[in-house]
Amino acid sequence: MTDQELIELAKKARRNAYVPYSGFAVGAALLTREGKIYLGANIENASYGLTTCAERTAIFKAVSEGEREFVAMAVVADSEELSSPCGACRQVLAEFGDRIRVIMVNLEGKQQEMTSGELLPAAFTVKQLRGQAD
Repeated sequence: MTDQELIELAKKARRNAYVPYSGFAVGAALLTREGKIYLGANIENASYGLTTCAERTAIFKAVSEGEREFVAMAVVADSEELSSPCGACRQVLAEFGDRIRVIMVNLEGKQQEMTSGELLPAAFTVKQLRGQAD
């Protein structure tokens, strides 16, 4: 799977976004270590706190299917500046490692890549939990 193929899948996922309030559609495509792809789109709710991001949708779909090892995620939004994962999404990514490649792209083709560790360098992880091992 090339980065461009992952980006194209994120663009496809973006078309399924449910964004009647903000109109800001985001798509994500998550690549697992085994080569499987999980797509996600943001889903808004009239009770705004129940809204979920495309990144978490993709991760939760993968985890619910038994996946735990992720290699890369492409995130696509229609914004002039690149749209990076929110803090909650960064924390969820960090749960599964600090080396997940995150490729942020807008519809004009501008892109930037960072790792999950670069996006959230001081993540709360199992290391901070008492009595837990790495």
